Amino acid sequence: MSASLDYSLQDVLASTSLDDLLTLARKRYDIVFEPLTIGDTHLELLQIRDMATYIEALDRDTAPGEKLELPFWAKIWPTSVLLGYVVQKIPSANAPELLEIGAGIGICGLAAAKAGFRATITDIAPDAALFTHINILKNNLVGQAKAAVADFTSTRLDETYDIIIGSEVLYMEPTYRALAKFLNAHLKPNANSQIVLARDYHRKPKKFFKLIERDFNIDEKPIGFKPSSGDGNAQDRQLSLITRLTPKKHA
Repeated sequence: MSASLDYSLQDVLASTSLDDLLTLARKRYDIVFEPLTIGDTHLELLQIRDMATYIEALDRDTAPGEKLELPFWAKIWPTSVLLGYVVQKIPSANAPELLEIGAGIGICGLAAAKAGFRATITDIAPDAALFTHINILKNNLVGQAKAAVADFTSTRLDETYDIIIGSEVLYMEPTYRALAKFLNAHLKPNANSQIVLARDYHRKPKKFFKLIERDFNIDEKPIGFKPSSGDGNAQDRQLSLITRLTPKKHA
């Protein structure tokens, strides 16, 4: 089983045919749309129908010694849902430009686009960009959101953004220096610009904060929720940290 679909990504992202893109995705995955509500926003998200079964098949088809590429980008992570909720609360007057990094299927960027931002939703995985583009079409966000492949450790985009967001992008310490440079390079230098990052409450990226403290003000706030069924106990509570970075210097 190959690591990604065989397609021209440029052609995919230029396509406006939802049916054609779904046909392409079905060549690799058993897929289904699932509803997700974030605050007052309702989304339909393309998902791998049975992730456990898919991973088992992937493991069987992976040759001994070959790296197993798990589709973590396809999972709906609770932290991403929380970040989507937080981003919706940011004023979106004049439709500011927003960039999501490490987006997976684009939950936060899609929620932001629904709230009025012009969102560029990026991930390193081409299949993630395919799923995100399908989600943009499915949720009638063409013109308000776009998908792209970008690696924040090496890519440089042609634009700068009013807001940059990312969920669980601080889990690999070797990427911290490159990420700090990427954020500095792509955030607009104005008084209202900000970076909003979400992570698991127990993750402590002290070295990342050391790298950025010269250029950014750092403000952190815990946020969480309990299961909506009402029968969850304290151990079921999802708790994350929201980090806001605002530039110390601006034009």
